[in-house]
Amino acid sequence: MEFRQVVRNRYSCKKFSARPVEQDKLAAILEAGRLAPTAKNLQEQRVYVVQSASALAKIDAVTPCRYGASTVLVVAFDRNNVFTYPGGKRDSGVEDATIVATHMLLAAANEGVDSCWINFLDPEKLAQALELPENEEVLMVLDLGYAAEGAGPLPNHASRKPLEETVTRL
Repeated sequence: MEFRQVVRNRYSCKKFSARPVEQDKLAAILEAGRLAPTAKNLQEQRVYVVQSASALAKIDAVTPCRYGASTVLVVAFDRNNVFTYPGGKRDSGVEDATIVATHMLLAAANEGVDSCWINFLDPEKLAQALELPENEEVLMVLDLGYAAEGAGPLPNHASRKPLEETVTRL
């Protein structure tokens, strides 16, 4: 798909069918995350593919926002492998994991797979439920699957502010 179509047509799917994501499409989505840039190329992202009924139940116990997705990607980062920026107040963990997640979200759209970025959850509870290593911090989860019949973008999906309200030229 042409890139402008990907970013224009992609929406947050809030109702998934039971149709599973094909392994070749999942592999392409994960590869897009692997290729995402990270500070100093540290690649501190950790992506967990959640598809089993027992693991999906753990997701459901932490957030009501799986929306029936057959596959959920948990995006985390290794706090022990981040770049600390000058001044020592920030590090690259959150932003690098965000770039990885965004690459996967757009790759999903390119593959014809619907998605929803979920951060309505307690990341620490999710990490505990999935028994992730203590040095890893959960950023978000990415629901993946195919829209159920009748699903579509929210009514305000296409509503965007003009560039003049969000961009300042200096």
